[in-house]
Amino acid sequence: MRNIWTIAKREYDNYFNSPLAYVVAFAILLPLGIYFALILWVSAEQALFGGGAPESTPINWLFVFLMIFLSPALTMRALSDEARMGTLELMLTAPVRDFELVAGKWLGALLFVLSLAVVTLVFPIILDNLITPGIDWKVVLSSYIGLVLVVSALLAVGVGISAIFTNQFAAFFSTLGLFFFLWFMISLPASYLQESGEVLNYLSLSNHFSTSMNIGTINLGDLTYYLSLTVLGLFVGTTAIEIRRWR
Repeated sequence: MRNIWTIAKREYDNYFNSPLAYVVAFAILLPLGIYFALILWVSAEQALFGGGAPESTPINWLFVFLMIFLSPALTMRALSDEARMGTLELMLTAPVRDFELVAGKWLGALLFVLSLAVVTLVFPIILDNLITPGIDWKVVLSSYIGLVLVVSALLAVGVGISAIFTNQFAAFFSTLGLFFFLWFMISLPASYLQESGEVLNYLSLSNHFSTSMNIGTINLGDLTYYLSLTVLGLFVGTTAIEIRRWR
């Protein structure tokens, strides 16, 4: 566990030492800020006609949606760049297990994204002070739990794919293509299929978050899906590193 934390801390610090982290932070926080301002403006207009109170959960949905495109950028260099520069071989000679290396890279990326997620807590706090009697914090909590699970799964899969390639751009586009398929494409045929439609909906990245956790419902199936995807990503990464070790 100490090795995992050491690698994660180094990876976390490395993000802030590169312009990529600030580009990703800007690409997330700026759209969220604009979207939040639009929500307040539309809600103020609707309030004149007796409209409902605004919610903060759409902010988290946009956060997760942006991560579909940005998490490949965060993870593409995690292990592929180490392999390209030859530093991976040096790390493999250190007293660090393959799983600890992969898990440390994943945890460092996760901590960086969670740092951004903490900043977004300002949005529900502002809403809670603007409306009476306040927002439903149980829904907010469920939404943030879903956000953490989705991001965890995305980053784990991204790190796993990065361990397969030695070219960071190959890792980026492979990861982006897989996420695009799981988010947009896999559930499209569900409406035309009867028996297998439920299976396709279950495999959809967006379905568990958008129709369940982001509206205040946490099901065992949702937790199992995202945790399984996280474990799968770490397993793929660990296996790829083991193969490199024995070549």
